[in-house]
Amino acid sequence: MDTDKKNPVLREGFLVKRGHIVHNWKARWFMLTPDKLLYYKYEGGKRDSCQRGKILLKDSVITCPFLEYENRPLVFKLQTKHGVDHFLEACSREERDEWAADIRATVNKLQATDNGKLMNQKDPAESRLHNINLSKVLDSMYDVHSGIKLSNHVEQGSNYSNCFSGSAVVDWLVFMQLALTRVEAVTLASALLEEGFLRTVGLRSVEGLRTAGLSEQFMDDSTALYGFSDSLKKRGSVKAERSLSAMELSGKVIKRGYLLKQGHRRKNWKVRLFVLRSEPAFLHYYDPTKDDITPVGGFSLRGCLISSLDDNGVPSGVKGNIQGNLFKIITKSDTHYFIQAPTHQEKMEWIDAIREQT
Repeated sequence: MDTDKKNPVLREGFLVKRGHIVHNWKARWFMLTPDKLLYYKYEGGKRDSCQRGKILLKDSVITCPFLEYENRPLVFKLQTKHGVDHFLEACSREERDEWAADIRATVNKLQATDNGKLMNQKDPAESRLHNINLSKVLDSMYDVHSGIKLSNHVEQGSNYSNCFSGSAVVDWLVFMQLALTRVEAVTLASALLEEGFLRTVGLRSVEGLRTAGLSEQFMDDSTALYGFSDSLKKRGSVKAERSLSAMELSGKVIKRGYLLKQGHRRKNWKVRLFVLRSEPAFLHYYDPTKDDITPVGGFSLRGCLISSLDDNGVPSGVKGNIQGNLFKIITKSDTHYFIQAPTHQEKMEWIDAIREQT
C-alpha cells in the first residue's frame, strides 16, 4: 500500500467497472485516496503504471446496493458532483459494502472539511425501523418490474428454481429504501417470515429459523434460500432437481476473490473471480466481465498439490511480464494452473485456504 503522506492509499483492489461509451465490463485495479478514486489496467500479468482514469469524490453520492443490473447483485453506483454515473462491481457482498463504506467515509470527510466541522456519519434514524405495512412490502416484492428477482440456486446438491437468497432480499429492501440499514432489513424480512408471507427453502434457512432470536430469524446470507409462501399467489413454484454440476457447486463458499490466471493455450493472463467451496471441495473461476453466473472453469481439489512460487525470476511454465505473488495448483489429472494474487498476503491466504480443502 502506498505510504505517500500527502496522498495515501486508503484501500486498493480489483473492481469490475462498466465502460461509459461502450457499456462492457472490465476488471480494473482501483486505489482510493483522500479525494479521488484512481483506476489502472493490468497488461498481461502486471499492473501498468499509467493511470487509466480517476473519479473525483467531492460531493459524490453512493448507492449501495444498486440492483438495476439483473445477475449483477454486487454492483454499487458512484455519481459524481457533475452527475456522471460510475458502476462498480465487487467480488462479494462484504467487499462491496466495505468499498462503499470507505468511499462514503471519504466523501463525508471532504464535506466536513468544507463545512469546517465534522459531520455525524451515522443516520440518526438508522436504528429505527419504518412503520411499514407488511402486505404492501409483499406487493412490492411481487412487482414484475421492480420486485425481487426469482432465480435458480444450489444447496447441498439440489438445484432450486424460483427462489431467492437471504442476502438478495436484504439488498432489495435497502435498495428500495424500505429499510435504512441491513440490520433493519433483516428485522423486516424476519417479520415477513413470521407472518407466513415468505418461507424457508433448503436446510440452511431452516437451521437459521430454528436457532435465531425472534427479530433475526431471517438470514442475511447468500446461501440461505427463501421463496414466497405456497398459500399466496404463485410467481413460480420452487422445484428441486439434482445434477452433477449442482453437486459440485453446492459446497459452502469458503473464500471469494479476484485473482489473475494464466490461460492454458495462449498463456495470457486474465482477471478471474475465484470461488473456493468445501464439501465437496472445488475451486471454480468465473469471467467477471460476463453477466451470467456460470463458471468458465473449475476442478475438484481432491488430490491436488499447491505450491508457492518464487518471485525471483520467471518460473518454468509462466509467460508474460508478471507482477509476482504466484502460486501453482496441480490437479489429480496433472493439469497445471498458474495463479497470481494482487498481494503477498492474499497469496498466502489463498494457499492456506486451498490446502485445508485438499
